This record gives sequence, structure tokens and C-alpha cells, in this order.
Amino acid sequence: MELSQRITQITGGGSGGWDLFFRARALKDAGAPIIELTVGEHDIRTSTDILEAMHNAARSGHTGYAAIPGTEGLRAAVAARITAQSGVPTSARNVTITPGGQSALYASHLAVLDTGDTGLFIDPYYATYPGTIRAVGGIPHTVPADAGRGFQPRGADIDAAAKATRAKSLLVNSPNNPTGAVYARDSLRDIAQTCIANDMWLISDEVYDSQVWEGTHISPRALPDMAQRTLVVGSMSKSHAMTGSRVGWVCGPEDVIDYLITLSTHTTYGVPGYIQDAATYALGQGQRVEEQVAAPFRRRRALTQKLLAQQNVVHAAPIQGAMYVMLDIRATGMTGEEFGDALLDAEQIAVMPGESFGAAAAGHIRVAMTVDDDAYVDAITRLLGFAARLATGAPA
Repeated sequence: MELSQRITQITGGGSGGWDLFFRARALKDAGAPIIELTVGEHDIRTSTDILEAMHNAARSGHTGYAAIPGTEGLRAAVAARITAQSGVPTSARNVTITPGGQSALYASHLAVLDTGDTGLFIDPYYATYPGTIRAVGGIPHTVPADAGRGFQPRGADIDAAAKATRAKSLLVNSPNNPTGAVYARDSLRDIAQTCIANDMWLISDEVYDSQVWEGTHISPRALPDMAQRTLVVGSMSKSHAMTGSRVGWVCGPEDVIDYLITLSTHTTYGVPGYIQDAATYALGQGQRVEEQVAAPFRRRRALTQKLLAQQNVVHAAPIQGAMYVMLDIRATGMTGEEFGDALLDAEQIAVMPGESFGAAAAGHIRVAMTVDDDAYVDAITRLLGFAARLATGAPA
């Protein structure tokens, strides 16, 4: 018997760009002192008061089936946060809770794509994007964003791709993983106009909205005529260091949310109530907590910029947001994959090759700023020294 093509072709027949990560993790599990600058996992853990709220909710009995759309308290808290950050009036009925942001991405694409429909997304992209579109039966199609423009997408390129493929949706992510770009107002305006002109849904992945170092985060849902064609994906993972708790959401028009609630009834059947209670508590602590969680990455961004300024081989894309730095290592004569493999062997430092995130990031590596400051400075210093030796032809 054969499995469905939908399940066997999620990654398009490859590893989904995770080969180097898996190799580094295997070495670490075998006892090697690998410094992992790969995945977006905070080096701090969920704060004890949030865990205590989770514990108290579980002890008080909120361990049975929870409301499938999400508890009213959490939906209201998410809606209030979105209203405050975007300026768009948002109610609990505009929100459904999902098991993390990845589940929200899947649900959003399932809502707007039929089998065989094309879903656009910007290259470079988070590694799961094409697989998510394939998993719902869609056809993934990239729109390159040029490194020379700071990885800001161009409306004309999106419009051309939309017309050529008759795309039904566009997925954007700002602040961006992997590039760190925060999309400018002009970029978002062009995106909105293109979506309207081509009658496309816009799916806006905003899980890094609390990590903005330069510029301003603008939710495209706030732009004229976009609220009724935009689905916003959010999560507690990055803003509150709750990656393992798996609490995300989709925000959109009420009729779409109603259908997504039906989807949850037939798939995830909701998120555990005690975890939702902890998320409600966390959101109730206000923006101060989000700023505390983001502070180490803001600090390491400054450390990165200082180290980069002391050499001229490796260059960074504008580090405007998120917990990553995209480094251009083309002066070494290597691809991102070659550099990442060589760096792991020579220095026991693991990064993600730019090619893991699409063709537009070729010749780059993504560095996650997710180890403590001293270890991070040591790793970046060694990485830059390794690149300098390669560029001059000295033994690496």
C-alpha cells in the first residue's frame, strides 16, 4: 500500500533544510562541546511566575477538555494585545487559539487554499513555509527579496508572481526569520495593494512582533481595506519564552475564525486549559515582560555590531528585528552550506546555512543569538576569525 503524496511530499523530497542542524545535534548528544546558534530557542526558560500560574491552574482542576476556540479569557487577552499593538479594534470573536504558531500557519493556509492552489511566500523564508503549503495541498511559490535591498520585498515582484501563478494567498513575516528585516511601511503598502489588486488573502506571521530593534512593526491588517483579507498568526513562544507550551493564535474576520474553530474540533481539539490560563496570566503582565524577554537579543545585537565593525570580511544584513543575524560570508568563497559544515568541523560552532531558507539567502548563514553573552561573543569572534582565514587563504 502507498501513502498519500500529500504526506510524503511535505518537504519536497528533501530534509527541509535541517541537515546541518541534525548533524550538530548528533555531535552534541555524543558529548562534543557544540555551541548551537541554530534554532530560535531562548537561552532563558519560561519565567517561574508563569509556570506557577500554570501549576495553580492545573491543581485547581483545569485539566479536562478546554474550550476549543480558546478560553474566553485568553481570546480576550490576545484581542486586547492585538488592538493595542496594531490599532485595529479586535474582539475575542476575531481570535482562535491554536497549539503554537506553526499550527496557526497550517490552519490559515488550509482556510484559504484548495488543492492545487498556489500560495506565495517571500524568499528567504522560515524553513517550514513551503512544507506547510504542500501539506494543505497547495503549490508553494517563492518571491525573492534581494539582499542588496536589505531583504525588503518588492510589490512589483509579488504582483508579477501573483499574475503568473494566479495565486490565492501570500505569506509574509515581519520581523523576519531568517533575515532580521522589519518590513518598511512602503513595502507593506505595496504588499497590501498587490493583494487587493490580485484578490489574494494575506497571511501575516507576526510571532516576532515584540522583537523590534530598528524601525516600527506594522501589522498589514491595519492598512486600508486589509482587515477583511488578512489572517494574522501570533504566538506566546517568542514574546514570553513559552516555546514548549505551544500557544498560538489566528486573528482574522469572524466568519473565517468560525471555520477555523470547526477545523480545531476535527484536528487538535483545542489547547490544554491550564496552559491557556498561564498564557492569560502572562499577557496580563503587560509589555514590560515582553521587553524583558527581548532584552538579551537587543543586547547581543549590539555586541554583534561591535564585533562586525572590527573586520571587513563578513557583513550583516540590517539587524532590525527578531533573534537572528543574517551574515554574508561570500567573501570566503564558500556557500552557506559549505561554510556551516566547515565551521562546525573546525570550531564546533553550529549555524544555519542561508540555503536552508531559500535561494535568495545563498552565500549567507543565519546566526541565532540564543546563548549567553560570553559564549555568544566567543562564538562570533571565532566565527569571524575563521572567515578571515578562509578569505586570505590561510589554514582554517
